[in-house]
Amino acid sequence: MREALFYDKLYLGENLDSRKVRCQLCPHQCIISPEQTGICRSRQNIDGKLYAINYGKTVSFNIDPIEKKPLYHFYPQSRILSLGANSCNFHCDFCQNHQISQTTVPTQDVTPKIIADLCRKHQLDSVAFTYTEPFMWYEFIYDAAKFLKQRDIKIVLVTNGYINPAPLAQLLPLIDAMNIDLKAYDDEFYKTYCGGSLLPVLETIKLAANQTHVEITNLLIPGLNDSPAVIDQLVDFVAEVNDEIPLHFSRYFPAYKMQLSPTPIEVVINAAEAARGKLKHVYLGNMFSDNFTICSKCGNLLIDRNADVMNLINGCCRKCGKKLYGKFDETA
Repeated sequence: MREALFYDKLYLGENLDSRKVRCQLCPHQCIISPEQTGICRSRQNIDGKLYAINYGKTVSFNIDPIEKKPLYHFYPQSRILSLGANSCNFHCDFCQNHQISQTTVPTQDVTPKIIADLCRKHQLDSVAFTYTEPFMWYEFIYDAAKFLKQRDIKIVLVTNGYINPAPLAQLLPLIDAMNIDLKAYDDEFYKTYCGGSLLPVLETIKLAANQTHVEITNLLIPGLNDSPAVIDQLVDFVAEVNDEIPLHFSRYFPAYKMQLSPTPIEVVINAAEAARGKLKHVYLGNMFSDNFTICSKCGNLLIDRNADVMNLINGCCRKCGKKLYGKFDETA
Protein backbone atom coordinates (compact mmCIF):
# COMPACT_ATOMS: atom_id res chain seq x y z
CA MET A 1 0.00 0.00 0.00
CA ARG A 2 0.96 3.64 -0.40
CA GLU A 3 -0.70 6.67 1.11
CA ALA A 4 -2.83 8.41 -1.49
CA LEU A 5 -1.56 11.65 -2.97
CA PHE A 6 -4.84 13.54 -3.33
CA TYR A 7 -7.29 13.59 -0.42
CA ASP A 8 -8.54 15.75 2.45
CA LYS A 9 -9.12 14.77 6.08
CA LEU A 10 -12.61 15.75 7.24
CA TYR A 11 -12.20 15.23 10.98
CA LEU A 12 -10.73 16.74 14.13
CA GLY A 13 -9.66 14.90 17.26
CA GLU A 14 -9.17 11.21 17.90
CA ASN A 15 -12.68 9.82 17.39
CA LEU A 16 -12.06 6.98 14.93
CA ASP A 17 -15.72 6.82 13.92
CA SER A 18 -15.55 10.39 12.66
CA ARG A 19 -12.34 10.01 10.64
CA LYS A 20 -13.85 10.44 7.20
CA VAL A 21 -11.74 11.57 4.27
CA ARG A 22 -12.59 13.06 0.89
CA CYS A 23 -10.70 11.62 -2.10
CA GLN A 24 -9.68 14.33 -4.57
CA LEU A 25 -8.36 12.10 -7.35
CA CYS A 26 -11.44 12.09 -9.59
CA PRO A 27 -14.66 14.11 -9.88
CA HIS A 28 -16.60 11.64 -7.73
CA GLN A 29 -14.76 13.13 -4.73
CA CYS A 30 -15.88 10.18 -2.60
CA ILE A 31 -16.33 10.82 1.13
CA ILE A 32 -14.98 7.63 2.67
CA SER A 33 -15.59 6.39 6.21
CA PRO A 34 -12.97 4.37 8.14
CA GLU A 35 -12.28 0.92 6.64
CA GLN A 36 -14.39 1.73 3.58
CA THR A 37 -13.32 2.26 -0.03
CA GLY A 38 -14.43 4.71 -2.69
CA ILE A 39 -16.39 3.92 -5.84
CA CYS A 40 -13.25 2.65 -7.56
CA ARG A 41 -12.48 0.09 -4.80
CA SER A 42 -8.80 1.05 -5.05
CA ARG A 43 -8.55 3.62 -2.25
CA GLN A 44 -9.36 2.79 1.36
CA ASN A 45 -9.66 4.86 4.53
CA ILE A 46 -7.41 3.19 7.12
CA ASP A 47 -7.37 4.92 10.52
CA GLY A 48 -8.19 8.28 8.99
CA LYS A 49 -5.66 8.13 6.15
CA LEU A 50 -6.43 7.28 2.52
CA TYR A 51 -4.34 4.50 1.01
CA ALA A 52 -3.97 3.19 -2.54
CA ILE A 53 -4.58 -0.46 -1.70
CA ASN A 54 -4.01 -1.57 -5.30
CA TYR A 55 -0.46 -0.19 -5.33
CA GLY A 56 1.89 -2.57 -7.16
CA LYS A 57 -0.83 -5.11 -7.97
CA THR A 58 -1.79 -6.01 -11.54
CA VAL A 59 -4.38 -8.29 -13.08
CA SER A 60 -2.65 -8.87 -16.39
CA PHE A 61 0.52 -8.57 -18.48
CA ASN A 62 0.40 -8.75 -22.26
CA ILE A 63 2.39 -7.66 -25.28
CA ASP A 64 0.14 -5.96 -27.85
CA PRO A 65 0.45 -4.17 -31.17
CA ILE A 66 0.32 -0.42 -30.49
CA GLU A 67 -2.64 -0.21 -32.87
CA LYS A 68 -4.71 -2.31 -30.45
CA LYS A 69 -4.83 0.51 -27.86
CA PRO A 70 -5.90 2.00 -30.36
CA LEU A 71 -3.03 4.36 -31.21
CA TYR A 72 -2.47 4.80 -34.95
CA HIS A 73 -0.19 7.84 -34.89
CA PHE A 74 2.16 6.81 -32.08
CA TYR A 75 5.13 4.77 -33.30
CA PRO A 76 2.96 2.70 -35.67
CA GLN A 77 3.65 -1.00 -36.14
CA SER A 78 5.52 -1.19 -32.83
CA ARG A 79 4.70 -3.45 -29.87
CA ILE A 80 3.89 -2.36 -26.34
CA LEU A 81 3.81 -3.99 -22.90
CA SER A 82 0.31 -3.71 -21.45
CA LEU A 83 -0.86 -4.08 -17.85
CA GLY A 84 -3.71 -2.93 -15.65
CA ALA A 85 -5.12 -2.79 -12.15
CA ASN A 86 -8.25 -4.28 -10.59
CA SER A 87 -10.31 -1.09 -10.37
CA CYS A 88 -12.34 1.54 -12.21
CA ASN A 89 -14.19 4.72 -11.28
CA PHE A 90 -16.92 4.11 -13.88
CA HIS A 91 -19.51 1.34 -13.90
CA CYS A 92 -20.34 1.23 -17.60
CA ASP A 93 -23.23 -1.10 -18.39
CA PHE A 94 -21.42 -2.15 -21.58
CA CYS A 95 -17.94 -2.69 -20.10
CA GLN A 96 -15.96 -5.23 -22.13
CA ASN A 97 -13.49 -5.81 -19.29
CA HIS A 98 -16.03 -5.98 -16.47
CA GLN A 99 -14.51 -9.17 -15.05
CA ILE A 100 -11.39 -7.23 -13.98
CA SER A 101 -12.79 -3.72 -13.61
CA GLN A 102 -16.00 -4.28 -11.65
CA THR A 103 -15.23 -7.21 -9.35
CA THR A 104 -12.35 -8.20 -7.10
CA VAL A 105 -10.08 -10.76 -8.74
CA PRO A 106 -6.64 -12.21 -7.93
CA THR A 107 -3.66 -9.99 -8.71
CA GLN A 108 0.07 -10.39 -8.90
CA ASP A 109 2.75 -8.10 -7.52
CA VAL A 110 4.58 -5.79 -9.90
CA THR A 111 7.30 -3.19 -9.47
CA PRO A 112 8.72 -0.59 -11.84
CA LYS A 113 11.86 -2.72 -12.10
CA ILE A 114 9.84 -5.77 -13.14
CA ILE A 115 8.23 -3.69 -15.88
CA ALA A 116 11.60 -2.39 -17.05
CA ASP A 117 13.07 -5.89 -17.05
CA LEU A 118 10.16 -7.23 -19.11
CA CYS A 119 10.63 -4.42 -21.62
CA ARG A 120 14.32 -5.24 -21.89
CA LYS A 121 13.64 -8.97 -22.22
CA HIS A 122 11.13 -8.50 -25.04
CA GLN A 123 12.92 -5.56 -26.69
CA LEU A 124 10.09 -3.11 -26.00
CA ASP A 125 10.42 0.61 -25.37
CA SER A 126 6.88 1.52 -24.30
CA VAL A 127 4.35 0.54 -21.63
CA ALA A 128 0.56 0.94 -21.68
CA PHE A 129 -1.48 1.18 -18.50
CA THR A 130 -4.79 -0.11 -19.81
CA TYR A 131 -7.56 -2.76 -19.58
CA THR A 132 -9.15 -1.00 -16.56
CA GLU A 133 -8.92 2.66 -15.51
CA PRO A 134 -5.26 3.68 -15.11
CA PHE A 135 -6.01 6.87 -13.20
CA MET A 136 -7.31 4.68 -10.37
CA TRP A 137 -3.80 3.21 -10.22
CA TYR A 138 -2.48 6.72 -9.91
CA GLU A 139 0.23 6.41 -7.25
CA PHE A 140 1.79 3.33 -8.79
CA ILE A 141 1.74 4.78 -12.31
CA TYR A 142 3.24 8.03 -11.06
CA ASP A 143 6.12 6.24 -9.35
CA ALA A 144 6.58 3.74 -12.19
CA ALA A 145 6.55 6.44 -14.86
CA LYS A 146 9.35 8.38 -13.14
CA PHE A 147 11.43 5.19 -12.94
CA LEU A 148 10.70 4.06 -16.50
CA LYS A 149 11.27 7.45 -18.12
CA GLN A 150 14.81 7.42 -16.74
CA ARG A 151 15.29 4.24 -18.79
CA ASP A 152 13.88 5.75 -22.00
CA ILE A 153 10.64 3.77 -21.79
CA LYS A 154 7.59 5.61 -23.11
CA ILE A 155 4.37 5.75 -21.06
CA VAL A 156 0.88 5.33 -22.55
CA LEU A 157 -2.49 5.60 -20.82
CA VAL A 158 -5.74 4.15 -22.19
CA THR A 159 -8.29 5.97 -20.07
CA ASN A 160 -11.83 7.18 -19.56
CA GLY A 161 -10.40 10.63 -18.77
CA TYR A 162 -12.35 10.98 -15.52
CA ILE A 163 -9.80 12.69 -13.29
CA ASN A 164 -9.49 16.02 -11.49
CA PRO A 165 -7.26 18.74 -12.97
CA ALA A 166 -4.61 18.81 -10.21
CA PRO A 167 -3.61 15.12 -10.35
CA LEU A 168 -3.81 15.22 -14.14
CA ALA A 169 -1.45 18.18 -14.27
CA GLN A 170 1.03 16.41 -11.99
CA LEU A 171 1.06 13.23 -14.09
CA LEU A 172 0.93 14.65 -17.63
CA PRO A 173 4.64 15.59 -17.92
CA LEU A 174 5.44 11.88 -17.55
CA ILE A 175 2.96 10.69 -20.20
CA ASP A 176 3.90 10.21 -23.87
CA ALA A 177 0.48 9.31 -25.28
CA MET A 178 -3.13 8.82 -24.27
CA ASN A 179 -6.13 7.22 -25.90
CA ILE A 180 -9.13 8.81 -24.21
CA ASP A 181 -12.53 7.15 -24.42
CA LEU A 182 -15.12 9.83 -25.15
CA LYS A 183 -18.20 7.70 -24.61
CA ALA A 184 -20.77 10.21 -25.86
CA TYR A 185 -21.20 13.94 -26.18
CA ASP A 186 -24.15 13.61 -23.82
CA ASP A 187 -24.04 14.17 -20.07
CA GLU A 188 -27.21 12.13 -19.52
CA PHE A 189 -25.57 9.15 -21.22
CA TYR A 190 -22.63 9.38 -18.80
CA LYS A 191 -24.93 9.61 -15.79
CA THR A 192 -27.24 6.79 -16.85
CA TYR A 193 -24.86 4.22 -18.34
CA CYS A 194 -21.43 5.03 -16.86
CA GLY A 195 -21.98 6.57 -13.44
CA GLY A 196 -20.12 9.76 -14.28
CA SER A 197 -20.42 13.04 -16.13
CA LEU A 198 -19.23 14.49 -19.43
CA LEU A 199 -17.56 17.80 -18.56
CA PRO A 200 -14.52 16.42 -16.68
CA VAL A 201 -13.73 14.16 -19.64
CA LEU A 202 -13.85 17.11 -22.02
CA GLU A 203 -11.52 19.06 -19.74
CA THR A 204 -9.09 16.14 -19.61
CA ILE A 205 -9.00 15.97 -23.41
CA LYS A 206 -8.30 19.69 -23.70
CA LEU A 207 -5.57 19.67 -21.06
CA ALA A 208 -3.93 16.50 -22.36
CA ALA A 209 -3.97 17.63 -26.00
CA ASN A 210 -1.84 20.62 -25.03
CA GLN A 211 0.89 18.48 -23.49
CA THR A 212 1.02 15.02 -25.04
CA HIS A 213 -0.10 12.89 -27.96
CA VAL A 214 -3.85 12.22 -27.82
CA GLU A 215 -6.17 9.96 -29.77
CA ILE A 216 -9.88 9.52 -29.02
CA THR A 217 -12.17 6.50 -29.18
CA ASN A 218 -15.97 6.59 -29.41
CA LEU A 219 -17.98 3.37 -29.08
CA LEU A 220 -21.25 3.78 -30.96
CA ILE A 221 -24.20 2.09 -29.23
CA PRO A 222 -27.49 1.78 -31.15
CA GLY A 223 -30.14 4.21 -30.01
CA LEU A 224 -28.07 5.58 -27.13
CA ASN A 225 -25.19 7.69 -28.50
CA ASP A 226 -25.26 7.16 -32.27
CA SER A 227 -27.67 9.87 -33.43
CA PRO A 228 -26.27 12.22 -36.09
CA ALA A 229 -26.78 15.17 -33.72
CA VAL A 230 -24.74 13.63 -30.89
CA ILE A 231 -22.02 12.49 -33.30
CA ASP A 232 -21.85 15.97 -34.84
CA GLN A 233 -21.40 17.53 -31.39
CA LEU A 234 -18.63 15.10 -30.55
CA VAL A 235 -16.85 15.74 -33.84
CA ASP A 236 -17.22 19.51 -33.45
CA PHE A 237 -15.64 19.31 -30.01
CA VAL A 238 -12.66 17.28 -31.22
CA ALA A 239 -12.20 19.61 -34.21
CA GLU A 240 -12.21 22.62 -31.89
CA VAL A 241 -9.46 21.07 -29.75
CA ASN A 242 -7.37 20.00 -32.76
CA ASP A 243 -8.69 18.69 -36.07
CA GLU A 244 -5.54 16.56 -36.44
CA ILE A 245 -6.40 14.38 -33.42
CA PRO A 246 -7.20 10.84 -34.64
CA LEU A 247 -10.77 9.77 -33.85
CA HIS A 248 -11.58 6.05 -33.72
CA PHE A 249 -15.21 4.96 -34.07
CA SER A 250 -15.86 1.47 -32.70
CA ARG A 251 -18.76 -0.89 -33.12
CA TYR A 252 -20.64 -1.97 -29.98
CA PHE A 253 -21.27 -5.64 -29.21
CA PRO A 254 -23.34 -6.96 -26.28
CA ALA A 255 -21.35 -7.05 -23.03
CA TYR A 256 -21.89 -7.07 -19.27
CA LYS A 257 -25.30 -5.59 -18.39
CA MET A 258 -26.12 -4.31 -21.88
CA GLN A 259 -27.54 -6.80 -24.37
CA LEU A 260 -28.64 -4.60 -27.25
CA SER A 261 -28.07 -5.74 -30.81
CA PRO A 262 -24.64 -4.92 -32.24
CA THR A 263 -24.23 -1.57 -33.94
CA PRO A 264 -25.11 -1.78 -37.64
CA ILE A 265 -21.96 -1.46 -39.73
CA GLU A 266 -23.49 1.32 -41.81
CA VAL A 267 -23.97 3.46 -38.68
CA VAL A 268 -20.23 3.38 -37.99
CA ILE A 269 -19.38 4.02 -41.64
CA ASN A 270 -21.79 6.97 -41.80
CA ALA A 271 -20.37 8.43 -38.59
CA ALA A 272 -16.85 8.22 -40.01
CA GLU A 273 -17.88 9.82 -43.29
CA ALA A 274 -19.53 12.71 -41.44
CA ALA A 275 -16.50 13.16 -39.19
CA ARG A 276 -14.09 13.29 -42.13
CA GLY A 277 -15.73 16.53 -43.18
CA LYS A 278 -14.18 18.20 -40.11
CA LEU A 279 -11.37 15.92 -38.90
CA LYS A 280 -8.26 14.91 -40.81
CA HIS A 281 -7.79 11.41 -39.37
CA VAL A 282 -10.81 9.19 -38.74
CA TYR A 283 -10.65 5.42 -38.33
CA LEU A 284 -13.10 2.53 -38.07
CA GLY A 285 -12.34 0.09 -35.29
CA ASN A 286 -13.10 -3.58 -34.57
CA MET A 287 -14.98 -4.19 -37.85
CA PHE A 288 -12.42 -4.72 -40.57
CA SER A 289 -8.90 -3.62 -41.34
CA ASP A 290 -9.08 0.15 -41.58
CA ASN A 291 -5.33 0.39 -41.40
CA PHE A 292 -4.46 3.19 -43.81
CA THR A 293 -3.32 6.71 -43.02
CA ILE A 294 -3.57 9.28 -45.82
CA CYS A 295 -1.90 12.68 -46.05
CA SER A 296 -4.57 15.27 -45.36
CA LYS A 297 -2.88 17.72 -47.74
CA CYS A 298 -2.02 15.75 -50.89
CA GLY A 299 -3.82 12.42 -50.42
CA ASN A 300 -0.61 10.36 -50.53
CA LEU A 301 -0.64 6.99 -48.73
CA LEU A 302 1.47 7.51 -45.60
CA ILE A 303 0.99 4.30 -43.62
CA ASP A 304 -0.33 0.92 -44.72
CA ARG A 305 -0.35 -1.17 -41.56
CA ASN A 306 -1.32 -4.32 -43.44
CA ALA A 307 1.61 -4.17 -45.84
CA ASP A 308 4.19 -2.67 -43.45
CA VAL A 309 4.46 0.48 -45.58
CA MET A 310 5.67 3.82 -44.12
CA ASN A 311 5.87 6.71 -46.59
CA LEU A 312 7.23 9.20 -44.05
CA ILE A 313 10.46 11.13 -43.67
CA ASN A 314 10.96 12.38 -40.11
CA GLY A 315 7.20 12.14 -39.61
CA CYS A 316 6.42 14.09 -42.79
CA CYS A 317 4.76 13.09 -46.06
CA ARG A 318 7.36 12.00 -48.61
CA LYS A 319 5.38 13.66 -51.41
CA CYS A 320 4.38 17.10 -50.08
CA GLY A 321 6.31 17.41 -46.82
CA LYS A 322 3.29 17.98 -44.55
CA LYS A 323 4.02 16.87 -40.99
CA LEU A 324 1.71 14.11 -39.78
CA TYR A 325 0.19 14.59 -36.33
CA GLY A 326 1.75 12.08 -33.99
CA LYS A 327 5.05 10.63 -32.82
CA PHE A 328 7.21 8.53 -35.09
CA ASP A 329 10.67 7.00 -35.25
CA GLU A 330 13.27 9.41 -36.56
CA THR A 331 13.73 7.27 -39.67
CA ALA A 332 10.00 7.28 -40.44
